[in-house]
Amino acid sequence: MNHADYAQIFVSLIAIVNPVMGVPMFVSLTNQMPSNERHRAARSTAITVTAVLGISIVAGDTILGFFGINVMDFSIAGGILILLMAINMLNARTDAGARISADERLEASHRSSVAIVPIGIPLLAGPGAISTAIIVADNAPTLQHRGILLGLCVVIGLLTYLTLRVSRGLSRLFGITGMNIFNRIMGLLLAAVAVSFIVGGIQHLFPGLTERPNSQSSPAMSVAPQ
Repeated sequence: MNHADYAQIFVSLIAIVNPVMGVPMFVSLTNQMPSNERHRAARSTAITVTAVLGISIVAGDTILGFFGINVMDFSIAGGILILLMAINMLNARTDAGARISADERLEASHRSSVAIVPIGIPLLAGPGAISTAIIVADNAPTLQHRGILLGLCVVIGLLTYLTLRVSRGLSRLFGITGMNIFNRIMGLLLAAVAVSFIVGGIQHLFPGLTERPNSQSSPAMSVAPQ
């Protein structure tokens, strides 16, 4: 894989994690915290996101194999899940298709610590992010490839931390309309990622769909035996 491939993977991962998606909830759940506790919560969330993506990259295929699930089957299922999330983001659904349920949101409001659950998991590092990490890790199962992916996870964790660290300023600067515009852009990128996962899985499971018929062996061109 070349630099362009890894750039595409990075864009896919950052689009599906989408730290900006967590800004409204992070602000609402940490509004009463002092500044140092908010910063600590942002750091804990970033570590959680990095750890979940890293585990998915390193051990995702092993976990799927334990349950007898083929990665290409998982690619189709993950693509459908990501596509549904993308559609909700395009419709300005701030929960991105129920990444977090109303009950989880209510329970989170009573927690003393909300960085790991529900902000880290499942709001940011949810099923879509886990699926994407597993699928891209299977593209080239080498130590170098996975090492680069782990490095990308660290960068995404850092961006998550910086975003949540300035979440109050972002919320005031962009407002609801600005957040919705950004989420729609991320949703469009996610839709393209989802389609590529689905198409790749179908092509691998049904290679005959992409094979072009050989004109030389076509019945219409064959010569009848004498």
